[in-house]
Amino acid sequence: MVKLIVLYGHPTDPAAFDAHYSSTHADLVAKMPGVRRFEVAKCTSVDGSASPYYLQAELWFDDAAALQGCLASPEGRAAAADVPNFATGGATMLTGEVLAGE
Repeated sequence: MVKLIVLYGHPTDPAAFDAHYSSTHADLVAKMPGVRRFEVAKCTSVDGSASPYYLQAELWFDDAAALQGCLASPEGRAAAADVPNFATGGATMLTGEVLAGE
């Protein structure tokens, strides 16, 4: 398994971010081909200090080819094009090969 991890910085308007993410962006992600699992979590730090990120999204794929195919698809491009519409705090994208776990 391979996953795409998106780390969103703190938005200028958290309520607007949350509304857009839940009503628009999550629906775009749901249409992306090859996504086996999609998880979203609000970020906090373990030690109680301010987290550098506001939200984390993880999209799981069978393999790197499925991830690349998804990103190149019209649905993947539509989701990527939507990010500037709400992610005023920026977005960092990482990929990782799942070595242990589910």
